[in-house]
Amino acid sequence: MKVIDAHIHFSDIKSFHRTANELSFVDYSYPGHQQEFQKANVVLSIAMGLTETENMGFPDYEARTPMGLDLDDKIPADVVYCAGINPYDLNDRALQRLEDDLQKPNVAGIKIYLGYYPFYAYDDVYEPVYELAAKYGVPVVFHTGDTYSERGLLKYSHPLAIDEVAVKHRNVNFVIAHFGDPWTLTGAEIIYKNPNVYADLSGLIVGTEKELKKRSKGRFLDHLRHALVFADSYDKLLFGTDWPLAPVGPYIEFIKELIPEEHHEDVFYNTAIKVFPKIKPFLP
Repeated sequence: MKVIDAHIHFSDIKSFHRTANELSFVDYSYPGHQQEFQKANVVLSIAMGLTETENMGFPDYEARTPMGLDLDDKIPADVVYCAGINPYDLNDRALQRLEDDLQKPNVAGIKIYLGYYPFYAYDDVYEPVYELAAKYGVPVVFHTGDTYSERGLLKYSHPLAIDEVAVKHRNVNFVIAHFGDPWTLTGAEIIYKNPNVYADLSGLIVGTEKELKKRSKGRFLDHLRHALVFADSYDKLLFGTDWPLAPVGPYIEFIKELIPEEHHEDVFYNTAIKVFPKIKPFLP
């Protein structure tokens, strides 16, 4: 089965390097990505643009919109990305830079980091971003749920806020990253109710294959299993790993166990093409 990983990272972020070295033990580098993803038959990865400065570190209020990829001097041919947004840098010049980026073939969407930045999804600061998403036919991906930083503020990352944006902007597709975990039941209702909202299943577990297998057992994922059954919207789900937070091959097997087999092709491949139409030329 061919796989599209709809949520990875390829940015030089200190916390990602630390996670790779101490928790997931993946090779977080250009050659590491190529070897690991090709072995798992991942034909395309969609990375979330992200940068940090020495002064602050992510979430970095001084990062320049649009945020891109800087893990290596070059981006792999099988990686496209979503341009990252810093709401503190959304003046006319920043919006022009974002529009310029959206015209690049390998920029497949836009990423907004709810919770990391203290703005709700429906804040007026993001309205010009949604207008550009509609103009260029690209989706907006929201970080939702728990933040991978203690400096995040969780009230801004609750998935319920996506409902208001989805209703207001029916001509834009939105993706709830991480299914809103731990508020997955809310995430389930949002994708069930709104035809223009999807969710990815990335970043649900951080760690090695052993950790993935351990968390698959017992009650740890009961809230997620409940949400998946409640939504009954498997055509609205996308596979993603949040690499380097977990190794890609074991994470594929982890998600396979959560999704009924008849929906695997949609979750692992077809729905990503529907949500990210700009990726078609990059597929083998």
